[in-house]
Amino acid sequence: MNPYLGHIHFIAIGGSAMHNLAIALKNQGYQITGSDDDIFEPSRSRLNNNNLLPSEFGWFPQKITPKTKAVILGMHAREDNPELIRAQKLGIRIYSFPDFIYQAKKNARRVVIAGSHGKTTITSMILHVLKQLGEDFDYLVGAGITGFDNMVKLSEAPLVILEGDEYLSSTLDKTPKFIRYHHQIGLISGISWDHINAFPTKEIYINQFEKFVLNTPDDGILIYNEEDLILHQMIKKSSLMFSVIPYKTPSYIVQSEKYFYKYGIDLIPLNIFGKHNMQNLAGAITVLRSLGYDQKIILHSLLNFTGASNRLEKIYDQNKLIIYNDFAHSPSKLKSTTEAIRELYPDRFIINCFELHTYSSLNKNFINEYQNTINQGDINIVFVNDHTLKIKKMAYLENEVIQEGFGNRNLIIIRTSEDLVSFLSKNVKQNIVLLMMTSGNFGGLNFKDLINRLEINLK
Repeated sequence: MNPYLGHIHFIAIGGSAMHNLAIALKNQGYQITGSDDDIFEPSRSRLNNNNLLPSEFGWFPQKITPKTKAVILGMHAREDNPELIRAQKLGIRIYSFPDFIYQAKKNARRVVIAGSHGKTTITSMILHVLKQLGEDFDYLVGAGITGFDNMVKLSEAPLVILEGDEYLSSTLDKTPKFIRYHHQIGLISGISWDHINAFPTKEIYINQFEKFVLNTPDDGILIYNEEDLILHQMIKKSSLMFSVIPYKTPSYIVQSEKYFYKYGIDLIPLNIFGKHNMQNLAGAITVLRSLGYDQKIILHSLLNFTGASNRLEKIYDQNKLIIYNDFAHSPSKLKSTTEAIRELYPDRFIINCFELHTYSSLNKNFINEYQNTINQGDINIVFVNDHTLKIKKMAYLENEVIQEGFGNRNLIIIRTSEDLVSFLSKNVKQNIVLLMMTSGNFGGLNFKDLINRLEINLK
């Protein structure tokens, strides 16, 4: 698979993709070590369970020796990282993780799923179908999926499915990750400005996807969501030599809080919901059909697909209370998630709770991108933790600035997990749907404790 069988060291091993790659390579027989300045859950437990958790946090150049065959550099490690400097002095090959994966899979057929939103779900759908059909394939996906032990698998399989992030590959390589995979089949689900710290203007951000489009080989395939206006214009103005296949939201109906895909005269019941997920489903089907699979077989294989972890995941359904957890953090994700809950539960009282956590969302120059994205609930809450602002060295966000940015003067602003639990305890009643959306943890909120508090109040 890779010529560097031996010792591989990970700088910033705690990252979502990094720790999963470390586990995958250990399973392939590599000797793996790693360092990080801090590691959070679930990375911490997963590394510990695989005997890969560093005994202490920090950077230790002595972990890298002349016998080290390769170093994989995480994106949050800086150029002055002492371990990186040590590896450079020793002349050891340094990879970003996307470059390492490409080198491992350059002889396989590479499918890359890109986009500002939906790429994890589309990738998960494809993986689910391939597993149901008993195919031999490798993968990288950004969330846990039922039936898959790890989020990365590398072997001698002839096909690899990769979730392609547009963020920078590493401190030494400012190329977007999805470019480094060199796709043969590529999909773009949609474009909505994000990662303002890396792409300070919308134009610069969009340009990364233009690079992805143009990186498609002449004998390759590009699949795109034709309902996305930015994408539609991008494809329309480009002179492209490769095959271009559009997709759009398929016909579906909602009955008794259940979604059905319309396939001819048949209604196919699904365990996912929301217009955006119907759109994601269309994207996944288009990719699988380009790989040669029949649509009816694809749909049958998706009957028991329940979604990726933390993507509109139902975590509680008792005592006439339903709670969902979702990874939504960008404006487009927030809007599609809240609209999906309202479409599924048109007659229920809904409480939406969204945490500002990413660098983009906490930036005063970006917050206006959230205009009219959280108006679907009967109560709409934005959580912003002042400690998070300090850690990320971001300016304080006044309540009025947040409300104006979201275009909602009735928006409730909460700043501590204790106040959030208190507010929800007083307002959550029977027949309510509570939607919790964050890429963080609501200032250290324990969901089990929250549910216990809510259950006491419901009795």
